[in-house]
Amino acid sequence: MAATTPSPQRSPCSLTAAAAIGLTLFASVMLFFSGVLAIYRGIMAITRDGVFVATRDYVFRFHLTGWGWVHAFLGVVAVAVSFGLLAAAAWARVLGVAMTALLIAVHFLSLRYYREWSLTLIGLYGLIIWALCVTDRETFRSVLRPM
Repeated sequence: MAATTPSPQRSPCSLTAAAAIGLTLFASVMLFFSGVLAIYRGIMAITRDGVFVATRDYVFRFHLTGWGWVHAFLGVVAVAVSFGLLAAAAWARVLGVAMTALLIAVHFLSLRYYREWSLTLIGLYGLIIWALCVTDRETFRSVLRPM
């Protein structure tokens, strides 16, 4: 007779926790890289490099230098939040949800110009908000703790 070993079964609760932890890690990595890119984008706008084209018929009007400082500041905050998320800090979760909600509003405003891209990012940001709200700190710390 051949012995069969039962396959390990996960409860739906553990699958939800695993998905939320994975999305939280994804959110922290994405926040880090988008923060670094926002810092670079801000520096380019501040130095008035010829990278950005100013259009007259855009919905919002910003001075290029002011726009650059906003991006540089938000980039620094995004990098700090990403490190806070990896450390399972509560302030990072709150700030991460707030920044992601702000990004949803920004992409909602640009739906007219970039419909598919904006809808894709709104859905992704919704998943990230869900992950940051569902995962508890102790579960997340137990995953990051070295073995």
